[in-house]
Amino acid sequence: MKKIICFLIFISVIQVSFAQEPTETVDTLRRYALKLFFDCPFCDEDYIRREIPFINYVRDRKEAQVHLMVTSQQTGGGGWEYSFHFFGQNEFEGQNDTLIYVSSTDDTREVRRKGQTELIKLGLMRYVAKTPLAKRVKIQFAQPGKEELVEDKWKSWVFNSSVRGFIDGQKFRRYYRIYGSIEASKVTPEWKYRFSLSSNIREDKIVISDSTIYSTLRRQSFYSLIVKSLGDHWSTGGRVTMSSSSFSNYKLKYSIYPGIEYDIFPYSESTRKQIRILYTIGYSYNHYEDTTIYNKIKESLFGQSLEIALEVTQKWGSVEVSANWSNYFHDWSKNHLSLYGYLNFRILKGLKFNMGGSVAMIHDQLALVKGGVSMEEILLYRKELETRYSYFTNFGITYTFGSIYSNVVNPRFGR
Repeated sequence: MKKIICFLIFISVIQVSFAQEPTETVDTLRRYALKLFFDCPFCDEDYIRREIPFINYVRDRKEAQVHLMVTSQQTGGGGWEYSFHFFGQNEFEGQNDTLIYVSSTDDTREVRRKGQTELIKLGLMRYVAKTPLAKRVKIQFAQPGKEELVEDKWKSWVFNSSVRGFIDGQKFRRYYRIYGSIEASKVTPEWKYRFSLSSNIREDKIVISDSTIYSTLRRQSFYSLIVKSLGDHWSTGGRVTMSSSSFSNYKLKYSIYPGIEYDIFPYSESTRKQIRILYTIGYSYNHYEDTTIYNKIKESLFGQSLEIALEVTQKWGSVEVSANWSNYFHDWSKNHLSLYGYLNFRILKGLKFNMGGSVAMIHDQLALVKGGVSMEEILLYRKELETRYSYFTNFGITYTFGSIYSNVVNPRFGR
């Protein structure tokens, strides 16, 4: 009898111990999952959260074990190069990495986001491997197909052409616009070529009482850029432009401006930080449609410009600042100074501040029409008006609070 009682007690203890052992529920797995702060305003986050469910997506970067920041820049072939910067935090402090994904100009949105997601998975593995969820991760290898050496018959040249039309109207107003362009570019580590030709025509018809107002705006332009790399910090090149514009009173305007540029940081770090200083000097010829306020119908001009640009993208946010100064040698009072700035800053948990704007001091309007412009041209903004300055600004602040997790995706009834 005593043996039976002891056996029953032993069985009961085992049952209790098994009953108390935690099971791997969704909440349990979520508790041990890697915490990631995903910093990519142009990525498809809903798709990525669905395809990578084995991590916790948090809204506060300070709560994260890994901060993933994504930057991008366009490639010479018309695609995009995405840099995925992994910053380890807390117990992963100092464990950083950068992976690159390049998409071609023919890639669809599906191909692009799938390629980005697979790269993110690879980058996260070094961190996931040190969590309890590592035992649930399986590594697979896709056997490559037969590799073939492909010769580039285009020699890195990329061409792009487009034609667009817009029509808008109602009872008392009709508007249409036709725009066409063709571009050619070639980008290699040593050289950069860009050529573009465009034409823009816009016509308005407005009925006011018994009168009808017709307005036409035309602009054609040609742009070319050639740049030669001189190492990690220096480059040289030049721009050649030709244009005509009924708005700016140019029947023909062309300019040739060679220049030299220095970047304090290596060009290879341009997606995260750059301080560029560009100086150009050159010649321009202006042939005006109407006589200008300086009694000119055509003239030749020599001038110079200096541009300083700062761009920084870090975990706390991003900042862009640029200043551009230009003037003509025949009269240094004929100059132009413009400033631009943009700031996106994470102040603290859930609180973000952003602001941007530009201001320009304008003293080089050589093409202004003598005798002024008509009231119709002013109201329809069809002629450039005299001014000494221009400005633009915007700012905003957002605050988000509540759960730090954002794993769930629910597309019902839209976003």
